[in-house]
Amino acid sequence: MQQILNFLIKSRNTLWFLFLLVIAVALTIQSHTYHSNKFINSTGFLTGGIYELRNNMTSYFGLKKYNKRLLNENTILKEKIQHLSNLSGNVEKINNTVKSDTNSISKFQYFSGKVINSTYHKKKNYLTLDRGKKDSIISDMGVITDLGIIGIVKKVSQNYSTVISILNENSTINAQLKKTDHFGSLVWDGGNPNVVQLTDIPRLAPLKIGDTIITGGRSTIFPKGISIGSIRDFKLNHDKNYFTVNVKLFNDMTDVGFVQLIKNNEAVEIKRLENSSNE
Repeated sequence: MQQILNFLIKSRNTLWFLFLLVIAVALTIQSHTYHSNKFINSTGFLTGGIYELRNNMTSYFGLKKYNKRLLNENTILKEKIQHLSNLSGNVEKINNTVKSDTNSISKFQYFSGKVINSTYHKKKNYLTLDRGKKDSIISDMGVITDLGIIGIVKKVSQNYSTVISILNENSTINAQLKKTDHFGSLVWDGGNPNVVQLTDIPRLAPLKIGDTIITGGRSTIFPKGISIGSIRDFKLNHDKNYFTVNVKLFNDMTDVGFVQLIKNNEAVEIKRLENSSNE
């Protein structure tokens, strides 16, 4: 014991310097977006393997819940298949349905993935996925679960990718009321991790507590109609022309496991056209 105390006393200046250095680096990364992004990108490869190992050790205990989700999703798919079978007497309806599904498949491509690390208690939260360039993952792909949206892919390495969570003050996603075409911007005020805000909803919009909010499809990231959450409450802004809506998320952002990534195969063409129009 005395030897330990002697060592601490002898090395107190060095230890104090290292302690202050760690605090300074942490504060710099947390307070500057540029440094934060560089840190996340540069450490992604090193920490990715550690996150994956830790996640593999703990994910077993959540298999029962995820299996239940998969079972529910399979039930919904079977119901849709049965509905199509009931239309067998009308060839034209079936052909139109098949054409619609084919167009949808050709435009959007889906990839599976697993969250190996995530945060939800910060102002700028991220998730790390076990999918990267080798899995055809690129930036600006939407990330969802069977319950709703999670975020947007930001950085990609060979084996891993980081996702800007919807619980990030820099996240802005187009969203709308499911019952109407009134749309606004989905943001997060940094408070409750289970509640986000839908802003700029016109005063004339017929809002009702419990109504569903979905993606608006007015971007190249998410197709229209993906679930987000339900209206918890709402209030008029100071100018009395727009509502701010508190949306209770369908996803539990504190417990995200398996995800799907969405690639819009027409995104490059759309962005090129829009950029040329702005010139």
